[in-house]
This record gives sequence, structure tokens and C-alpha cells, in this order.
Amino acid sequence: MASTVHGLIERQAAARPDAVYALSADASQTITFGTLRDDSRTLGAALTGRGLRPGDTLSFVMPNGLQTLRLLLGAMHAGFCVNPVNLLSQADAMRYVLEHSDCRLVVAAPEWADRVRALLAAIDRAIDLVVLEPDGDAAAMRAAFATTAQAEAETDAPANGVSPTPGAPADDAIALLMYTSGTTGVPKGVMLTQSNLAANAAAISIEHELGESDRVLGVLPLYHINAFAVTMLAPLAHGGSVVMEPRFSAAQFWSQVGARRCTWINVVPTIISYLLEGETPASAGLAGIRFCRSASAALPPEHHRAFEAKFGIGIIETMGLTETVAPAFSNPLAPDRRKIGSVGRASGGEARVIDAELLPVPDGTTGEIAIRGPQVMRGYYKNEAATNASFAPDGWLRTGDLGHRDADGFFFITGRIKELIIKGGENIAPREIDEALLAHPAVLDAAAVGMPDRHYGQEILACVVLREGVTLDGEELRAFCVERLGRFKTPKVIRFVSALPRGPSGKVQRLKLLDADG
Repeated sequence: MASTVHGLIERQAAARPDAVYALSADASQTITFGTLRDDSRTLGAALTGRGLRPGDTLSFVMPNGLQTLRLLLGAMHAGFCVNPVNLLSQADAMRYVLEHSDCRLVVAAPEWADRVRALLAAIDRAIDLVVLEPDGDAAAMRAAFATTAQAEAETDAPANGVSPTPGAPADDAIALLMYTSGTTGVPKGVMLTQSNLAANAAAISIEHELGESDRVLGVLPLYHINAFAVTMLAPLAHGGSVVMEPRFSAAQFWSQVGARRCTWINVVPTIISYLLEGETPASAGLAGIRFCRSASAALPPEHHRAFEAKFGIGIIETMGLTETVAPAFSNPLAPDRRKIGSVGRASGGEARVIDAELLPVPDGTTGEIAIRGPQVMRGYYKNEAATNASFAPDGWLRTGDLGHRDADGFFFITGRIKELIIKGGENIAPREIDEALLAHPAVLDAAAVGMPDRHYGQEILACVVLREGVTLDGEELRAFCVERLGRFKTPKVIRFVSALPRGPSGKVQRLKLLDADG
């Protein structure tokens, strides 16, 4: 099995150059393994022609599309580090990522170009910007990256039209820099190597027994580790294909699956929730689906059972982190061996439960989940303190999740040590919500916490203490938050309370906020 993204692409192109790897949503465009290799080599040459060198970081402010996929894979193939920027980020967070990542170039979709230019103008270093449609073709890519020197060099291009490319990257070269929210609200850049990515692409393929005839519907955004690893990279390991949809649509989901003859689907619990409220498609349209894979957040057991009953499709629940290239746990493919409510067994590596002294605990004992294996990150970019805090002295990654393992080796997650809110698979730092609320002149004290939600897994509840003699209604405060946080991070529920529950040290006891009386 190939040990780099470069190797995955080259291996499939050599074995099956004419096989389709990716299709556009309407199937009007396709990318074969052979053209993916050729386009990747062309992009690598174009990037070096612009003065970039393997190892440099390129940021992408792009929604889903075949061009987005072509650019991400092509850059990694050539040994560059890609930084897909979360499109749900507010301006300050996006500017922080673009600055902190030390990116040399940003590729942005046309609708994002003006906003990105404004962000880059506030950064004290030169950063190139290329604007491309996410669904463009290879010719558009070549034109966008062309330089005068490169155009002159094309007269010496090989007869097959494929330009020379930088050498294959080393296994330990950083291929992906993906930022994830932390408890402080400042995103942390997770560094993942070529071998990290290739290892988990292989592990996913083996775990689900995927092969050349398998096709997945890609509705999750490529700036999220789940889509990046599972729907984009895994097919490169097993030779399957992906249908690249721009976004999830509950109304069109099943028709998309049927029309493109998908054999498996990769979703998050939020999508399962919305599908449960929709119509049941004709059974013929579901006949070819082998399984549904759920990840990124805990799937409520009642939704698990209801989905299987309504659609007749078994769910494989999995779990992982950005720091582990998505899945580090998976339930078995065989339905009779899965356990509802469990994230499954260790997948692609090892897992154990440790106590406060970082020592393993017996099965059935609750502790912190720890992971070790070839998919575990190198560390956090320019953040040695956070990197050191995330690893035990013996090299195990501390996940911050609380849970236990049963006698059969299945892991059950019961809570989080850190107080992140996980809404629709996205991490949200409560402190970021707190600070937005506290910026309102009428607010004296405020704290946010995640509360159960049938669609998103968690929604945001905020408890607010007003200044004496001041009146303020919840809708006015929500409108204030929308301006600072965007709608996604704005609290769904705001409760006005007389005081926040605090411990002896003065720290807010967030879990008690759920029981606070308004």
C-alpha cells in the first residue's frame, strides 16, 4: 500500500488510468485516475513556476467542487501543504488562520475573493491570491496559475502534455494543516503528514471492505476532516469513486444517491436527523447502498434505530478527531457485530482508556480515551505547549474524551473533558460565545454550553446576567450575536438568570447551566 498521497494517486493511475475517480454533481464532468495524476503534475510544475517550493503552505477558501478536489490533491501530490479554510469561520478567525498558517498563496472561489483580499490586506506579509470556480476544469486551473515564464516553458513540454513535477514528497512531509477550535477560542493548526493521510485512507478502506466498484456521495465540506479523509482520500486507496456534491440537500439526497449509483454514504448525525424527517424513497433507489457511515459527533441511539427501520440501511458508527485524520474507531461492517451507542473498536491504530496519572485502567472503568498509531498527527503548528499537553510521555495522544472500553474492545464515549460545543460536527469554543455576549453593554455576565438538539447533536444555550436596572430581550441579544458570531454560532436559546453557577475557584460550572432557571 502506498505511504503518501502522491503514491496513492500514482498507484491508481498506473493500474487503472481510465477508471473514474470523481464525478461532478450532474455527472457532466469526471476525473479519471490518469487525468488526476496528469493534472497533479501540471499543478506542481505551475506552483514551482510561481516561485513556490514543496513544503510551502497553500490555503484554500473554496466550497466543494471538482476543481477544489483537483487542487487539494494536486498540491499534496507535489509535496505542498494544503490548508482548507473553514467557510463557517467569522472574519477574525479566518484572518487568524491565513496569518498563522504562513501560507504563501490563497486560492479562493469568486464569491469569496473580495473578502479574502480584505483579510490579506490586514496581514503584514505578501500573500498571492488566485481566484477559481470550484467546479472549473483543468484548463481553467492551468490558465489561473500560468505565468509568463511558464507560458514560455510550455514550448519545451513533453509530447504527452504533462509538465515535469517536483519529486515525490517524503512520508513525513506535512501534507495537511487543518485548524480546529480549542477551549480558548483560538484555532489550533493540526499538522498531518503524507503518511498519516495515506495510512487512514487505507484503514478506512479495509475497515469497510471497500473496493473498485464502490462509490460514495460527497456532501460534507472538504474543509472538514471527515470529508477530506473519508470521501476524498479513501477512494484513492481502494480505487473507488466519489460524487462531489456542492452541499447537503435533504430534498435531493436520495435522488442523488440513486442517480449516481452510490454504494455507501458518509454523513454526520445532523444529516441523519434531517433525513428522518423527510420522505422515504422507493426501495429500488436504496437497493445498491451497502451501508451508511456516521461520524464527527455522537449519534443518538434512537436516531440510529429509527434510520435503520425507516430506510433499511445499516449504520456504521465511527469516531475520530482532526488529530487522527478522522476515524480512529469504527463499528464492524457485519451488522450483527455492531453495538449501538458505541463508537466501535480501535481502527487503524490502538486505543486505550487512561486515568489522571495517564495509566491504563481496566475495562469498564471510565477515564480519558487515548490513541496511538500511524494516523496520529505530528503536532500543532507553532504551538509546542499545546502539542506537549496533548501527548502522554509514552507517545499516546490524549483525546480529551471521557469513556470506557467493554470486554469486547468496544469504546463508549460518555462526555468531554474539554468544554467544546459540537454542533453538526463543528467544534465551537464556549468562550468565543461568552465574549460576544459580554460585548453587549447591557450584559454583566454570560456563559455558553452545549445542549442536546435533534438536528445538530448539540445547540448553543447561553445564560446571561444583565446589569442592574437594564432591560433586554432575547431576540435583540441574538441579533447582536449574529453580527459578531454569524448565525451558526449564535445561541439558539438565551436564558436570563440572576447569577451563574460557579465553583470554589470562581470558574463557571457549565454543565449546571443546563439546569439554570430563567
